[in-house]
Amino acid sequence: MEHDGQLELYAAVAGQLKEAHARVRALQVPEGVRMALTRKLLVITAVAKHDLADAARRLESFTVDLDEGRMPAGER
Repeated sequence: MEHDGQLELYAAVAGQLKEAHARVRALQVPEGVRMALTRKLLVITAVAKHDLADAARRLESFTVDLDEGRMPAGER
């Protein structure tokens, strides 16, 4: 049973990551900001390989920040 829950969580996180990447690509922001956001998503992807629940929490926080317009400072 626990294995099924893990698979469902993995599928949910994978779908949310895909959606988050698409949202970042569509943003009208300076390239430095886009790169910073993409790096954050890559870190979340790496975390998902070792701790899926932590990755889900990080992704939720990332999505909330994106929804509320909180952007990282871009490289100049």
